[in-house]
Amino acid sequence: MKPTTPSTKTTKYTKPVAKPSVPTKKTPVKRAAAKNSLTAKSPPKPQPVPVAAASNVATKQSQLISLLESPTGATLAQMMKLTGWQPHTVRGMLSGSLRKRLGLDVRSEVEEGVRVYRIVEGSGK
Repeated sequence: MKPTTPSTKTTKYTKPVAKPSVPTKKTPVKRAAAKNSLTAKSPPKPQPVPVAAASNVATKQSQLISLLESPTGATLAQMMKLTGWQPHTVRGMLSGSLRKRLGLDVRSEVEEGVRVYRIVEGSGK
């Protein structure tokens, strides 16, 4: 009788074979349901609620405008502190929104080594 020894053969891994995809046939019921889902109208979107014109909510843009309209103007550091923005964001607001979109005449001058921004009166769209 032969002594039993563990087998030293290793089984080779075979990749599972995917079944070929067979297109399923649509029954008349499925066809009608698919057609109805494509032609069904979505529910109407809710209308936006109008905001009162005299609301007390001050946006950062309106706060910047009021700061720049003051006779002393505002430095970049003051505007950053007011809005909590980075310097490039404040400068982008000045050139993009205030100058280009709103058409305000924003001017800057260097006073005592510090650049001061102001909105000059009598300008705008």
